[in-house]
Amino acid sequence: MSRVLIIGGHGKIALRLAPLLVERGDVVTSVIRNPDHQDEVAATGAIPLIADVENLDVEDLVTVVEGQDAVVWSAGAGGGNPQRTYAVDRDAAMRSMDAANEAGVMRYVMVSYLGAGPDHGVPEDNSFFAYAEAKAAADEHLRASALDYTILQPGPLTMEEPTGLIEVVNPGDGRVSRADVAAVAAAVLADDSTVGRTIPFGNGGTSIAEAVTVTEV
Repeated sequence: MSRVLIIGGHGKIALRLAPLLVERGDVVTSVIRNPDHQDEVAATGAIPLIADVENLDVEDLVTVVEGQDAVVWSAGAGGGNPQRTYAVDRDAAMRSMDAANEAGVMRYVMVSYLGAGPDHGVPEDNSFFAYAEAKAAADEHLRASALDYTILQPGPLTMEEPTGLIEVVNPGDGRVSRADVAAVAAAVLADDSTVGRTIPFGNGGTSIAEAVTVTEV
């Protein structure tokens, strides 16, 4: 049994991840900003925790994450407002990493996107630019930390039914269902071979458990 904190607990991936973790015996706490979402989050089996991570400093976030075994970052500003995108997807994410380190919660899984990085190639006049910049900075901060991280890089997200099958070597455009992203997050939390890795993926033909495992040493 592990104690897992999901930040962004009302998101479409998080709402699919929580029941997967609960079903296998984990104790899940889902951080949400809006109290109106408590019932929906509780229905997944998770414990709702009201906290506005955008406006909490590192010390406040330490109190949120302490006592957990792992943190999953699945929060996001949702685009549209560059200032808020930087505030949530970059700054709050980085503070959560610092808080996890300070609290001794070393396992950290980041839900990023396929193509994230300093060389993302998104032009400044593109509405996606702020998100690309924010995720690049957050991911690099995580890699530079002492945390036992895994960065997930799914491609375009769909609402299709889960397949349980992905491709990590040649994922193409990486199109993948949110339910399968949730299943990948659950799988990497249970697989220490994923620590320190960035995993790009999309739906494919390999079982998730097999696809995320490092077999070569």
